Parts: sequence; C-alpha cells; structure tokens
Amino acid sequence: MVRTFQLRISLKEEAIEGILVKKAAQHVGAEEKNVIVKVLRKSIDARKPRIYFNYKLEVYINEKPSDQPDYTFDYKDVSKAKEIHIIGFGPAGMWAALRCLELGFKPIVLERGKNVKDRRRDLKAINQDHIVGEDSNYCFGEGGAGTYSDGKLYTRSIKRGDVRRIFESLVHHGATEQILIDAHPHIGTNKLPKIVQNIRETILDRGGEIHFDTRVVDFVIANNKIKALQLANGKELTVNRVILATGHSARDIYYLLHKKEIALQAKSFAMGVRVEHPQQIIDSIQYHCSGERNELLPAASYSLVEQIKNRGVYSFCMCPGGFIVPAATAPGEIVVNGMSPSKRNNLFANSGIVVEINADEDLRKYEQHGVLKGLEFQKDLERLAFTAGGRTQTAPAQRMVDFVDGKLSNDLNPTSYQPGIKSVPLHSLLPKLIGSRLRGGFAAFGEKMQGYYTNEANIIGVESRTSSPVNIPRNENLEHPEIEGLFPCGEGGGYAGGIVSAAMDGERCAEAACS
Repeated sequence: MVRTFQLRISLKEEAIEGILVKKAAQHVGAEEKNVIVKVLRKSIDARKPRIYFNYKLEVYINEKPSDQPDYTFDYKDVSKAKEIHIIGFGPAGMWAALRCLELGFKPIVLERGKNVKDRRRDLKAINQDHIVGEDSNYCFGEGGAGTYSDGKLYTRSIKRGDVRRIFESLVHHGATEQILIDAHPHIGTNKLPKIVQNIRETILDRGGEIHFDTRVVDFVIANNKIKALQLANGKELTVNRVILATGHSARDIYYLLHKKEIALQAKSFAMGVRVEHPQQIIDSIQYHCSGERNELLPAASYSLVEQIKNRGVYSFCMCPGGFIVPAATAPGEIVVNGMSPSKRNNLFANSGIVVEINADEDLRKYEQHGVLKGLEFQKDLERLAFTAGGRTQTAPAQRMVDFVDGKLSNDLNPTSYQPGIKSVPLHSLLPKLIGSRLRGGFAAFGEKMQGYYTNEANIIGVESRTSSPVNIPRNENLEHPEIEGLFPCGEGGGYAGGIVSAAMDGERCAEAACS
C-alpha cells in the first residue's frame, strides 16, 4: 500500500536520525520495519520563532518504491539527420539542442563564447584585471549566464512546459536529486560547470555539433525567409530553421534585427542596485535568532515586494551565502549580478533590489531610439556607473541608510565583490524614477523585516540586466511573424526569466522548429 501525506517536523526533531520513518509509521499505524519513506517535497516554515520543516511524503507499507525515474530521455543518433541551427548555448539553447536529439534532428549550435573551462580565464581577467571580454564573460560562453550563477531553479512559468522534466534532465546530467525535493531548488555555481559540460557531451556523442568562438554577425534573408548566417570569421552557413537563443545581453543581435527592419517591440523591464548584508543579519531576521543559526538551517533568504509611486520595487535573484560579480559584457560599463556556491557558505547575502520600468511611460526622453529605447537607457546607466566607479570594474556603492538620507558614505562595509567598491553618492547618481522608489522601498522593507534597513548593508550599482528591454515577436507557431524559419527563444526573445523558464522555452521552440 502507498500513502501520500504531509508531515511537520520541528527543528529539534529534524536532528533525530530516522525521524521521518518513525513519524510516518505512527501516522499510518504500521511498524517502522515495514515502512519506506520517499520525500517528495521539503520546505522550511520560519514565519514564527518555532521553526518547522514541512515534508510531503510518499510512504510505502510492506512494499518497495520503483527504482525507475519518472522521466527517461531518448537521445537519438542524429549525425545524419536534418539540421536545426541554434544561436546561443545558454539554458534555452542547451535544452533546445537536447530536445532536437529526442525528436531526431541534428542541432548545430553556434556560441560566441568559450567552453566552461576556457571561460574561467576570462572571468579571472574581469575580477582581477578589470578586463572585459566582449564574447567571453559572465553572460556569454558555454551555459550562458546560468553557468556561473548559483543555479536557482525557481519559476512560476508552469504553463510554459514541464518543470519537473527540466529538473529530471539536470539530474540525468549530474545534478543532485535534492533539486527534485527542495521547495526552492538550487545547484550552486561550483557544480553547474560540470553539469553544463555533461550536456555538451550528450549533444556531441549523439551527433550534434557545438561551435565555440563563433559569433553570428548577419542574417541572409530572401523572400522573408532566413537562408544563411554570416559569421564573424567570414564564413557563411546555409540554414533552414534557426532558433535564436542569444540571451538578454546580446545587444548586437537587437541592433542587427533593427537595422534589417525586422520587427521588434519595446518591453518593460526592471533596474536598480544589488544590496549586500552580512548573512548573519538576514539569518537573525528570518530565523528569529540572535547568534549563529542552527546548523540544520540553510543560509536564510528573503523575497520582498512593495508598490512605490505606482511601480513595483522588489527583490530579484536573492543569493544567500553568496557573492556579487561583475557582469558587464563590454568595456566601459558596470553591471553587477549575484550568485552562490552550492553550500551557500559565504559571509554575505546579496539580492538585486530593482524598480519596474514601464517602457511606455518612463522612457519618454529616449523616444528617439524607438523600440530600442530601453536598451539605450540601460546602457547610459551602466556607463554612468562605470565613470562613477573610476573607469574600471570597481563599482559605485553607498551604505543603505546613507543612500536613503542622501548622504555620502564616509566609508563602506566589507564586500564580496572582488573588483572592489568605491563610495559614491548613488542617491544623486541614479535617475529619479529609480532612486526615489528605491529609497521608499528600502524604508518599507525595513518595516517588513526588522533589521534589514541598516547601514551595515551596502548598495552596489548597477543591477541592470534583470531581463531584456526588447521583445522579439513570434506567432502562435513560435516563429517570427515576418521571417520564416526564425524562432526567437528564451530570455533574449523576452519569453523567459531564468534557467528553468528559458530551458522550457528552448524545448518548446525546438518542438516548433522540428515540426
């Protein structure tokens, strides 16, 4: 017999070996020796001082669970199959390629950046030497921005595809099965590169192709159909169907499409700063403790949202026990992002705190740029941050209360941001539509989380790449409405907002392109 039910386990009980079997046996009225427990879901309830773990269990009484996975992946030999070209090898491009294998089509991936191993040298150059490679950085290269992020697998995009299938695929390629259980699954920046490498090997072993250091610079279009791709190395590839999965930072693609008068649309997005607290402050707030958190509890996270002057102000990509990294994709700009290792054991907690930018109402000064107005606004703020920081990857920063009070910080708190930070009056540097709402947001967040609003926190600018400010339209068949054979995909197209949603969209685009 199999029973499925919920159990609440106190923090004290969580430390007891075999507690789930004991509690489950009591619940079903069976002897412990006759019970096998399978955890389906695990979450933490820390809303009150007494903390509980919530478990969803599948309990087997006098029988054993099947050892067969919920999903199997039939990757076919496609070495001689019909080709589908995929531009970009981030999450959307990777899962598009994997889905092509299952459908019997040969994916040919063109990635402007390097493989994960070679990419590390370029990340070191950004962090230590302040040198930004335009084709290899935290955004571009094998696995995209997801490779050197912490691999948060949160998504609300359940209508776009099968979330569980993406998780199972990650496990198939080396992720821990814990991601199938945790309410907020997470892989870790230290473990993602190996998983990405395993995905690459699957594609190559089945006859697919992946070409690194291969940047697409032009589309050859005839009779409103994509015919060929021109590469930076001078070569031209004949194509039939192309999945465009270049990510939200491949600005050259937007410029290229706009120049060729291919339809684009301005899109609302969000920009702001990254906030960094000592992790112990966030732990003490969330876990109601005055000292070190209990060893059974992970580094605490938070999720905050407030309406300020008719715009959303909210936390984005919260990284407990993490660090801040330089995510610029070209010289002359500052962009910050956050990530965490698998153990989330760094001394700091960071999160983007961003303000909703309404493309129709907030960017009137940029109307001359048409559909690219959000992109130009983004660029201007990144350049301003670069200049304010001293024209290196040193980022402008300010203590939180000083920012709200409009006061230059005499000094700054320690930071995880390796290139360093510089005290700058961000309160006057940021545009009013962002800065004034951030000030209101920080004060409101301090009311929700007592202790959050503190000068022990740095705010570091700018967090500007939350999503694409441009949408590449597509029809019901996921094809561009004007260009036959072109399938805009993932975050770059404006159809995803993270690893999982991008992966799901990649699968959907592959299914459309292979039909």
